[in-house]
Amino acid sequence: MGRSRRTLPEELLLLALDPTTGTTAQPQSLDLGLAGAQLVELALAGRIAPDGDRIAVVAPRPTGDPTLDCALELLRRRGAPVRAVNWIGGPRLGLRQTYLSHLERCGMVHAVEGQMCGVLPTTRYQATDTAISREIKARLDSAIRTGVPPDPRTAALAALAHAVGLGKHLYPGNEGRSSRSRLRDLIRHDPMGGLVAHAVMDVQNGAAAQPRRSPAPAGRQAAGPGARSAPEPARGVPAQPRHGSMARAVAH
Repeated sequence: MGRSRRTLPEELLLLALDPTTGTTAQPQSLDLGLAGAQLVELALAGRIAPDGDRIAVVAPRPTGDPTLDCALELLRRRGAPVRAVNWIGGPRLGLRQTYLSHLERCGMVHAVEGQMCGVLPTTRYQATDTAISREIKARLDSAIRTGVPPDPRTAALAALAHAVGLGKHLYPGNEGRSSRSRLRDLIRHDPMGGLVAHAVMDVQNGAAAQPRRSPAPAGRQAAGPGARSAPEPARGVPAQPRHGSMARAVAH
C-alpha cells in the first residue's frame, strides 16, 4: 500500500478538525471512529475481511503504514476472527495523538502551543491547507447531492462520519437536516464501512458486550438479558511521547 493517498483515519480526523479553533469535534466518539477507520482501510488494502460481525485477517503482509501495520499485527496475533464491536470498544490510548502527530509531520496541520487555565500546557492543531479538508468534504457533498452511489472509500468515510456524530459539525442547523439524513443513508453503500459504523454506534450505546443476534426460531426462547459473551481483551496503539518532561494536554 503506497503513501500516495490519505488513509481513512487521516481523512476522518481532518473532517473533524475545526479550522478556526484547532479542536476536534466529537473527540470521544472520534477515537472509536479512528479505530474503525483503520479496519476499513485494512479491508480496502485486502488485508482483512468481514466474517459475520467479526474481522478476519486474510493477508498478514504489511501495508507500509506503521500505524495500520501495528493494528494488523495485533489482529493477526489473535489467531481467530475478532468481533468488530469488541475491537473498536477497546481503549485506543494515544491513537488520535498518533494521527495528529503524523499529519503534523506531513505538513497538513501545525501545532499551536497554549495553556489551560494559565497553568496546564495544551496543544491545538490547525490545518495548514484548508483546501485538503474542503476536498474531502466535497466528496461527501457530491455523494449527498447527486444520489449516485459513491466509491467504497467515500461510502465508508460517510458511514464513519455519521457514526461518530460529525453530521451536525459538517451540516449544521435546520438547513443541514436533509444532508445529515442523506449522509446516514450512505452507510448502505459499503458493507465493511457499514459493519464498522454500526459497531462504533453499538459501543457508544453500550452494546459492546452483547453480540448481534438473528431472531430466535419459532418455539425457541431467545437468550435472556443476562446471557452475554465475555468481552475480548482490549487492543490499542501506544501513545506517542510528548516533548518535554511534562505531558501536554491535547485540546479536545
